Amino acid sequence: MLCERSRFLLQGLKCRRTFVTVSTAAEKVFSDTSSAAFLAAAGNLKSVPQLHVTGRANVGKSTLFNAVLGRKTLLHTSSKAGRTRELNFYRVGKDPGKLVLVDAPGYGARGKREWGELFDGYLETRKQLKRVYILFNAKHGLNETDTSMLQHLSRYLISKEGTQPFTLQSVITKVDLVPSNQVAAAIGQIKKDIFAAAPLCLPPILTSCEMDPPFGIENIRKNIAEACELA
Repeated sequence: MLCERSRFLLQGLKCRRTFVTVSTAAEKVFSDTSSAAFLAAAGNLKSVPQLHVTGRANVGKSTLFNAVLGRKTLLHTSSKAGRTRELNFYRVGKDPGKLVLVDAPGYGARGKREWGELFDGYLETRKQLKRVYILFNAKHGLNETDTSMLQHLSRYLISKEGTQPFTLQSVITKVDLVPSNQVAAAIGQIKKDIFAAAPLCLPPILTSCEMDPPFGIENIRKNIAEACELA
């Protein structure tokens, strides 16, 4: 998953200043869940709309995305990995919206070269991009593909000029699937593996979308508001 600050908000901030807490900003942005809408799909860089979240295939990406948007079926979920094959853009709030979330194809054994090329091209050229969210399954931990992706993303975190174009945030999904007496050890190992592969990656946010209510979703929303400088 990736998040962008929309052009509308960038222009609006030039003419007025509003001081609110990150928590309040997140509540305002995500409060009108019925207005969240699909904007466009991009199969190549030329079709990217003028307005990212990634994770290994079948890590619960679409389920988490729906929960963050406060919806159940805006994004199609599937037990079959590799359903997302394009960059899919979703507006948060009423038109024109204040930010855009982008669902990216999963990586791993079912990933395809052209998806990776699209994703990398997006990272290199998208000026509105504020933060990339990478997801890991709490039950499975990191494998070699996850480590490679973290290392790959790290190459984009510092530009040739020494600036940071966007930040990288880790998210651990399906925490409820880990036996309670093993959670601390499992999460601790994932944190160590993330830091070893990508020291600049922000510490993981713990989530579970199967719990009622879902766990960690408000933390994700606040994190997005902070990343997009909505507060």
